[in-house]
Amino acid sequence: MVENKKQKTPKSKKEEKVIVQADAAPQKTEVSVEEITVVVNQKSTTEAPLVVEPIEEEEVEKVPPSRLSANLESWKPKTSIGLKVKSKEITSIDTILDNGVKILEAEVVDTLLPNIGSDLLLIGQSKGKFGGGKRRIFKQVQKKTAEGNKPKFLTCAVVGNSNGYVGIGNGKSRETVPAREKALRNARLNVIKIRRGCGSWLCGCGEPHTIPFKVEGKCGSAIIVLYPAPKGTGLKVEKECAKILKLAGIKDVWSKTRGQTGTKLNLINACFIALRRLMSTKIQKNAQESIGMIEGQITGPSSLAQEMAEAKNE
Repeated sequence: MVENKKQKTPKSKKEEKVIVQADAAPQKTEVSVEEITVVVNQKSTTEAPLVVEPIEEEEVEKVPPSRLSANLESWKPKTSIGLKVKSKEITSIDTILDNGVKILEAEVVDTLLPNIGSDLLLIGQSKGKFGGGKRRIFKQVQKKTAEGNKPKFLTCAVVGNSNGYVGIGNGKSRETVPAREKALRNARLNVIKIRRGCGSWLCGCGEPHTIPFKVEGKCGSAIIVLYPAPKGTGLKVEKECAKILKLAGIKDVWSKTRGQTGTKLNLINACFIALRRLMSTKIQKNAQESIGMIEGQITGPSSLAQEMAEAKNE
């Protein structure tokens, strides 16, 4: 009799456990489903007014930064050229550059070239493993002293109107924002005029889309050679040098580099020296007309382009 009692008790417990678990399972699922539906409704109600956030961010990005536009209305010139520009005695920047007068106020360039643009060049590199971090616009330098290290930030900026005028400048400061402002100011003070034309024998269109002849620039061990290219080639040059050529108004060019081109500052300065030599090289008038060469900004189509257009119409 004892054995029968022992065998019956565990069987009844197991059956009770199974029945309880079977009854409890659907209750849990029902509760979880109801909870999920309630939470979803709460999220939908709370997230509805937050849809405005990405729209505000896009609107802020479209607003141009204040550092790029000088406050010309409150500008009080301190040099003789600045006074003449303010009084509108000088209305073209060519009169200043052709006479070799040095520009000492950035507002002079902002007034005479109102549609000037700017860009910061990637000359530095952030810290990373195996010699590789992301490139950035600031290059950090340090000075060793008895008190300790004194870090500074170096930046390089380029300005231009994409129509024959370009300039580069460097700025250094203990903070990033003053260094960036110094670079943009020095770039406007170093604006030069360049020549453009169609110097490629593969094209012959006569439009000023490339450089008129081959030029070479050198800074340190970095050497860059720029060649005229036919229309539609694009800027086949290092990325930072392409930014300079684009703001200068050059659309097609071939290039060749030698030396330690990893030092970006030397390569950028070599490219700027090559653009300077476009103006210092002497060229005959007959050659200027054949390649449609112009100096500075485009005021109208070149003579050769006009002749080609008239020949096609006839």
